[in-house]
Amino acid sequence: MSRRSALSVAEAKANLSNAIREVEAGGSVVITRYGRPVAALVRADDLSRIERLRAAGPAQGLASIAGGWEGSEELADALHTSPRRGRREVASLDP
Repeated sequence: MSRRSALSVAEAKANLSNAIREVEAGGSVVITRYGRPVAALVRADDLSRIERLRAAGPAQGLASIAGGWEGSEELADALHTSPRRGRREVASLDP
């Protein structure tokens, strides 16, 4: 499990090099303002996963997060190249 620490904006400015080392070692750093989280330092290769999840949104389903776990690149490529067939009709559950 990765480490996560929190720094105020002032602490982050004063200790940026140490915060970056912590992230390079696999941790993350949450930056707070007045005690509330406002930003985070994460590894650069994690950023693309975060952006993909944000872009997918909740309406896109589980297939939209393919590539978000180790070894799923092949599935992500297959989903990217497969033709879309449109929305399925949802059967009513009412009797």
